[in-house]
Amino acid sequence: MRDQRDPLKALQDWYASQCDGQWEHQYGIKIGTLDNPGWTLRIDLSATALAERPFTEVKVQGDDDDDWCHCHVRGKVFEAFCGPNHLEDVIAIFLAWAIAAARGAQH
Repeated sequence: MRDQRDPLKALQDWYASQCDGQWEHQYGIKIGTLDNPGWTLRIDLSATALAERPFTEVKVQGDDDDDWCHCHVRGKVFEAFCGPNHLEDVIAIFLAWAIAAARGAQH
């Protein structure tokens, strides 16, 4: 994966690394919007190295109504919800977890 300083490119790399002719037909990544306003990010971890990895829930609430994020794993899906200016932040949270899990698997 690429450096986390460019989260979208690193997420693209992670996605591409999962694509094996099967995975991408059933699973994938969805990015959407919320009406409060904000973003949603859902990454299906099924059939990936992350499917059984523990994830510590992340909740951040800043001073501003738009300054927040919430990330968790439910079932085999990483879900993130955030304010309108924090999509890169939740992608970076996912990538930090994915990179740490990959490093742990190498040892």
